[in-house]
Amino acid sequence: MITVRPAKQSDAAAWLQLRHALWPEGSEAEHREQIEQFFAGDAGEPLAVLLAEQGAGCAVGFAELSIRAYAEGCSSDRVAYLEGWFVAPTARGRGVGRALIAAAEEWGRSQGCREFASDAQPDNEVSAAAHRALGFIEVGLVRCFRKDL
Repeated sequence: MITVRPAKQSDAAAWLQLRHALWPEGSEAEHREQIEQFFAGDAGEPLAVLLAEQGAGCAVGFAELSIRAYAEGCSSDRVAYLEGWFVAPTARGRGVGRALIAAAEEWGRSQGCREFASDAQPDNEVSAAAHRALGFIEVGLVRCFRKDL
């Protein structure tokens, strides 16, 4: 059975492990600091974190959520946004991702949002397929650039 609920302070270690698996380019210390800021109420983003548990309190996935004033392909100025979404490889294909997205959509509705958006790296076909399977419509492919001044 899959349970999705808001993350609690006692979930910090499990969230850290899952978060680092999604974004391995960030150090554990960086992830830990961001998690601590979230629980202290000092993080601008994410606004909410949902954890998926399978069985007896075993965290197998998470969704980090925010609200954006703009999202590609959206027409409203208050868009629920999926900033991060991850399901442990051993738990994939069992409805965990679907349960996280359903809970995220409900969170967005509770925040007064009418649209829900997300993004994925251009070469991440697994993520693109998962998004499409859950009703997301691809609205563009963006390359971002930066330059030091």
